[in-house]
Amino acid sequence: MSATDKALRSGDLARLAGVSSDTVRHYERIGILPEALRTSSGYRMYSHDAAERVRLVRRALQIGFTLTELAEILQTRDRGGAPCQRVLDLTEAKLRSLEEQIQELRRTQRYMRQLVRQWRLQLTQLPPGKKAMLLHSLADKPMPAARPGAHNFKRRKQT
Repeated sequence: MSATDKALRSGDLARLAGVSSDTVRHYERIGILPEALRTSSGYRMYSHDAAERVRLVRRALQIGFTLTELAEILQTRDRGGAPCQRVLDLTEAKLRSLEEQIQELRRTQRYMRQLVRQWRLQLTQLPPGKKAMLLHSLADKPMPAARPGAHNFKRRKQT
């Protein structure tokens, strides 16, 4: 931190970045934020750049990065490395996983639409107040099986 860069206490950083003070301390503990300088009374002091880093982390979490991945990437960058290929690889894997999840959701949507049609018809054929046992019928109508590995979101490295 330069002398002209007014340092932020962890509470100020948290407010500026829109997170809790606990989050700021956690980010420092796991290496997302560099270790803060301390005042003589023990207060953590951060640069204004730390607020931008926390906002970057929050955005990256929204698209599926984990804190562990982000800590690794940011530490590599802090050491002067260029983790760009790693970021791209992870993002591509997350996109593939998202596409698989969307396909699975579409299968579920089709199944539920079919159930609703069947159940609606079933209810119209029953006298009022008679039990249709709709949920119980799910045991007889299992959802079509997903593709093998559809719920396995970790991707194996391509060889």
